[in-house]
Amino acid sequence: MTAQPLVAPVEAVAPHPAVAAVPVAGDEVVVGGVPLTRLAARVGSTPFFAYDRQRISDRVGEVRAAFGDAVRLGYAVKANPMPAVVQHLAGLVDALDVASAREMHTALDTGTTPDRISFAGPGKTPEEIRSAVAAGVLIELESQTEAHRVVAAGEGLGVVPRVAVRVNPDFAVRGSGMRMSGGPQQFGVDAEQVPDLLRYLTATGVDMTGFHVFAGSQNLDAERIADAQRATADLVVTLADHVPGPVRYVNLGGGLGIPYFPKDRPVDLGRVGESLAAVVAERIAPALPDADVHIELGRYLVGEAGYYVTRVIDRKVSRGRTYLVVDGGMHHQLAASGNLGQVIRRNYPVLVGDHMAVRDTEQATVVGCLCTPLDLLADDVPLPRAEPGDLVVVLQAGAYGLTASPTAFLGHPAPAEVLV
Repeated sequence: MTAQPLVAPVEAVAPHPAVAAVPVAGDEVVVGGVPLTRLAARVGSTPFFAYDRQRISDRVGEVRAAFGDAVRLGYAVKANPMPAVVQHLAGLVDALDVASAREMHTALDTGTTPDRISFAGPGKTPEEIRSAVAAGVLIELESQTEAHRVVAAGEGLGVVPRVAVRVNPDFAVRGSGMRMSGGPQQFGVDAEQVPDLLRYLTATGVDMTGFHVFAGSQNLDAERIADAQRATADLVVTLADHVPGPVRYVNLGGGLGIPYFPKDRPVDLGRVGESLAAVVAERIAPALPDADVHIELGRYLVGEAGYYVTRVIDRKVSRGRTYLVVDGGMHHQLAASGNLGQVIRRNYPVLVGDHMAVRDTEQATVVGCLCTPLDLLADDVPLPRAEPGDLVVVLQAGAYGLTASPTAFLGHPAPAEVLV
């Protein structure tokens, strides 16, 4: 079991910016144009995840406007692999990036052609690799072992595999919530080992398309993101000297974060776009004129469009502290409980979704229905008084929610998911 994170001091009463952005009609949160209590009746049970399709579409539009024609936009399916969400995004983005055979099949089921699907991630099994080679998707190699397995699968199937090399650069990016480059990593091939791997791939006759470098995730600092893009471009241009043919694919990763906590500020998307355009025009295009440049976003496209809705089943006061016990919890929303990467626990934005017009608040702690003190969704936060039957909503719940949580823990039923 994950160790319990340290608990930070009680946060200021100032509302989270995400709360101000929530659509409200009368006393209720509105998701996809549907008032919350009506949506709960439509779903038929709580807890559930609801994703607002218009907010997803709007976010893709914002990214397109900021990035222009400089890059192709990909969706990282691991952020939210709900089939309806992936189907919706498949019609909005240029490519889908998957991290397992199951995600690959979800992507293929949308009608997305294999040439628009890439398969990344360490630990691909021989069976997954064979399936990916047979499907014709782009396989992003994370090791020498994967390269040998891809070649063997291609020979066995009589198919020329399409591959790129995921590179672990010799630099790290400050400001990332999760660092995925620099130093020893399970991700990618160390930059200094890439030339030897490219010589092997060249000898085998696979279709070597290019490179993928993903430096880190959940970054809100546009200048640090820009620094990473420049360093990545320079590295890829250098490594391209070891590729006998033209480099046709350059994936600069993504890593744009969303504000989860009151002190977080949204990333300056315009600044990221300006930097990206300059990187492509000044560094990549002159050296690699045949390359399609990709940016791969997951959390940034879907995270703020998601709502986790759970119903209060008990209200109790213990030695002066008010607890709202809900029918959901960390088995559905591990990240909001503070047990997915937080060292010092901080509260996600939480509200009482059917009491939005109430101005008077009390301090309350929202806990789930699991028999563990780790099951904490909000610690000592100001909320309107809630009673059993009311609906508590955790915001910023569109990414790394259900599929990143221990859904089988203590045997509670799985929540529903709806795209509204």
